[in-house]
Formats: sequence, structure tokens, C-alpha cells
Amino acid sequence: MLELQQVSRAFGGPAGRLVLDRVSLAVMPGEYVAIVGESGVGKSTLLNLIAGLDVPDGGQLLLEGRDLARLDEEARTRVRRTRMGFVFQAFHLLPHLSVARNVALPLALNGQSGQVVDERVAELLEAVGLAGRAASLPRELSGGESQRVAVARALAHRPALVLADEPTGNLDPDNAAMILEVLRAQIKRDNAAGILVTHSATAASTTDRVYELTRDGLALRP
Repeated sequence: MLELQQVSRAFGGPAGRLVLDRVSLAVMPGEYVAIVGESGVGKSTLLNLIAGLDVPDGGQLLLEGRDLARLDEEARTRVRRTRMGFVFQAFHLLPHLSVARNVALPLALNGQSGQVVDERVAELLEAVGLAGRAASLPRELSGGESQRVAVARALAHRPALVLADEPTGNLDPDNAAMILEVLRAQIKRDNAAGILVTHSATAASTTDRVYELTRDGLALRP
């Protein structure tokens, strides 16, 4: 599903700072992996490259066989909209839309409407324990509820690749456990590839494999 081959990224030109040096990674459909590492080693840079928000200076970044680095910005945007789902520590819910409409947004952007959307939204809100909050606005939700809505929205269009960046960083243990359970279950159910970037050993332990990113590269933890 996703393959990074010797991916490098530097900032500041030829004499600038090398952030990622020949990083390689492969994630198959149905696999859920964690990437951990100290602050400043390039985890956010790596996630931005995988998401097609940035392009590497060297190497290949293949999603379903397509090299994202060779696509123009419009094509990368289309890939993100149709094939990727994002869960970030900041919820990024649209304040004027209800919970249900926030979750339905990726489906609407991909041209879906009607009963199929209603059924998918209802399924996901049930999965995250928010079936009774469909009509609520984001300002009426707690932080944990908002993050559960963000998870449901990221998964709504059954993306091939799910990217989660510190999704439990500001949550209490109970809400964190709920988020981690839903992420893993939906990734497995949809046979997606999942990548969790986290500082939390507890969160990382819910994945199939854990990689550590250091200034020397990316390595599988034993």
C-alpha cells in the first residue's frame, strides 16, 4: 500500500540541514504501524511527505504504486482527498457544521450523497460512542468527544491510508483508549494501511509494529 524507498529531505538548500536521510518503510494493506522518536528528529516532516504536503529531495514515495513526488500539487491534493484520512491532535472541526455533517464532509467532497452517506455516518458515530450527538455543534462537545468526531471524519470515506499524528496527546486515559481502539478496529476492518505518530508507549503498543525515527534513520524496534 505504502512504500518509502531511500527518502531524504533537507531544508535550507544544498548546505542546509538534513532532516531525513534515506528513510525506507513499507506498510501493507491491513497493517498498522507506529513511528516514535524524540522531538526534532523529523517525524512531522516524514508525515508531511507521506501525506503529499511536501516532496522529498531524493528517493521514492509510493502509494498504491504511484510516486507522490512525481505528481503535481493538484494531483497530490486529489490523492489526499480520495485515498487518505487524517487524525491530528488539533481537531479541525468546522464550527458551523453539526457533528454528522463534519463526519460526512469527506464523503461530500468525493461526490457522495444520500442514504449511503447517512448510513456510513451513523455507523461511525455508533463506533465512536456518539450516536446521540449527531445534531450537536462542535462548541457543545468536550475535547474527547471532538477528537472522536475527528477520528470518525478521517475514516468516513474508507481511506486506503490512515495517518494519525499524536491523536491522544491531549486526552484523558479513557478517551485515549477509546480513540486507539476505534482507529485500530476501523483500519483492520477496511484493510487500510495505518501510521500512528506518537510519543506514547501505550498508544504505540496498540499497533502491529513500532519504528523509531532518530537522526540516523528509521529502524524497527525489537
